[in-house]
Amino acid sequence: MAIQFENTDTFGGEANYCWVNRQVIPTAEAQGLTDKQLIRRAKAWAGYTGIRCDKENYGDTIALRPRGLCQILFISYCEDSQQ
Repeated sequence: MAIQFENTDTFGGEANYCWVNRQVIPTAEAQGLTDKQLIRRAKAWAGYTGIRCDKENYGDTIALRPRGLCQILFISYCEDSQQ
């Protein structure tokens, strides 16, 4: 399965979707990546490298909340055709 990164703003601590940025990593590229590798890649894509984030793991989705920013970054599985 492919991996989707989704970065959006928050309001009251919840995802707001006033704006959203998405990127899909194809199955061939995502195959074999660990959660830690996915988190590093997602943080680099969103520009959060070096920023501490609180992590919530829901099994099929990982949510990263960067400290000091009203934003959230979701890492989730998706079909290759979704974009």
